[in-house]
Amino acid sequence: MANPKFKYDDNTPGSFFVDTECIACDTCAGIAPKHFQLVNDNDHAVVFRQPKADTELKQCMEALEACPVDAIGRQG
Repeated sequence: MANPKFKYDDNTPGSFFVDTECIACDTCAGIAPKHFQLVNDNDHAVVFRQPKADTELKQCMEALEACPVDAIGRQG
């Protein structure tokens, strides 16, 4: 389970986040490309846009569940 104490500072503020366990596999961006992306140096992924609509929330939850290292978390 992702730990909010170790979330990357470059996540867009909101309920979803990526923490330092990320291995930059890009699974999240494949599932929810409007919300997750790898940073410029491909070191890790971040949430660059928080979901608003129910369909977007569903995609982000799918990405959270699919993350192979549990680096995606949700608060609230």
